[in-house]
Amino acid sequence: MENNYMKLEFLSKSNNESFSRVVVAAFAAQLDPTLEEISDIKTAISEAVTNSIIHGYEYGEGMITIESTIKGNEIEIIISDEGKGIGDLDEAMEPFYTSKPNLERSGMGFTVMETFMDTLTVESRESKGTVVKMTKKIKSLPDEER
Repeated sequence: MENNYMKLEFLSKSNNESFSRVVVAAFAAQLDPTLEEISDIKTAISEAVTNSIIHGYEYGEGMITIESTIKGNEIEIIISDEGKGIGDLDEAMEPFYTSKPNLERSGMGFTVMETFMDTLTVESRESKGTVVKMTKKIKSLPDEER
């Protein structure tokens, strides 16, 4: 598979979350993933973008950037914002932690991303923003098993 790259920027509006999932899924389709692999990628994208919208830009709007690179059979996805950042990243990465209990958030976003992707790293600085980096290897299956 030939290497490839794409970059997408959009306003942190909740209706752009589904748009971003579809764009990344369409980009990943060139790896001929299974439906389960595409679903995993879309779920992880949804969680990361929602995190930027709800937490990063909680009192206003800003830009969210998604960069995706394909190398061989692996897709790397980087989602970044320039929002308020995360004060205590270790605490935020804990399952069930939410800074927005009033919005009935489950606090499982990073856990979901970690579960559905092969790797997850998160970097954040207060008042500078957050960068979520995820990778997933697409397993090559014979056509008769797809």
